[in-house]
Amino acid sequence: MTDRNKVTVLGIGNILMGDEGFGVHFVRWFSKRYRTPDDVRIVDGGTLGYALLDIICSGDHLIVVDVLKAQDSPGSIYRFTKEEMELHMPPPTSAHEVTFPDVLFKTELMGESPETIFLCIVPQNYKDMNLEMNPFLYEKFNDVEKLLLAELRKLDIHPERLSDA
Repeated sequence: MTDRNKVTVLGIGNILMGDEGFGVHFVRWFSKRYRTPDDVRIVDGGTLGYALLDIICSGDHLIVVDVLKAQDSPGSIYRFTKEEMELHMPPPTSAHEVTFPDVLFKTELMGESPETIFLCIVPQNYKDMNLEMNPFLYEKFNDVEKLLLAELRKLDIHPERLSDA
């Protein structure tokens, strides 16, 4: 891969499943509030599975925004390295189901795995078909924004604030 980004910010999740779509909703919101340098990419990864391989492998650093199904209060926010996150990843449920950990493992096999950080939030409801997240999760966008900006600053990246959208 020759055209590498310095950083990819990847929001993942299923927006058809309520709170499960937090990562996608967050990166859409963030991209309306900030202009990032050309070597930073903000990506709505949805549920693309292996289709994310090129996107992930094209960056030196990956910041993933997602939900964490944990026994904690809904709205609790976590920051993990990839190694720390592996302790919280569920075991595979089917040989036919591609999970995000499967995609990351494939990048490692390819020798193109970026340095990865996870910014995760505990959802309230992620099992019901619902296009809307719980309203209190939208209120957590500002907290996740602060964490994301701190991660970008560590990489000497300073997005330009556009609006309060």
